[in-house]
Amino acid sequence: MAAFLDPESIVDGAGAPLCTGAFLFGCELNSRARSYTFKVSEEDDSDHTLALNTVCLSEGAKDECNIVEVVGRNYHNEEIAVPVANLKLSCQPWLSLNDFQLQPPVTFRLRSGSGPVHLAGLHQIFHKQDLLDDELSDEDEDFSEEDKFSDEEELSPVKPAKKKQKS
Repeated sequence: MAAFLDPESIVDGAGAPLCTGAFLFGCELNSRARSYTFKVSEEDDSDHTLALNTVCLSEGAKDECNIVEVVGRNYHNEEIAVPVANLKLSCQPWLSLNDFQLQPPVTFRLRSGSGPVHLAGLHQIFHKQDLLDDELSDEDEDFSEEDKFSDEEELSPVKPAKKKQKS
């Protein structure tokens, strides 16, 4: 099930993941399709993040409470369901989640109400920075040490500013 985003996976520095792709995500929950699971292939060694932006009632929604929840796992690896939105057509037809980030697999359920409720966000794919650092270091070896120093020698030194004399 879902795992909430691990803060260590987005820390800057050596080995930090690099976002190489971002794709639009959307799904609809209604009385016929009460749940949706977003998952990626187990063979994929990239890190995937799903950043939810909005949850809104779609055309044809009734004036009833529509509760949407995310099903995930806590730090004890126990399944946990967290409500993320309670929408009602007459008072709150949509909600901004400000890039609520989750790691797949993520299951969204329409806990109550008949919808239709639309979820929208961004699916981001991260590759390990180590792989890209190796490629960059190979390119850096093409430049010799002499080339680096010759560029520095061509620059003229900075001269100090002249002080104005008081009269």
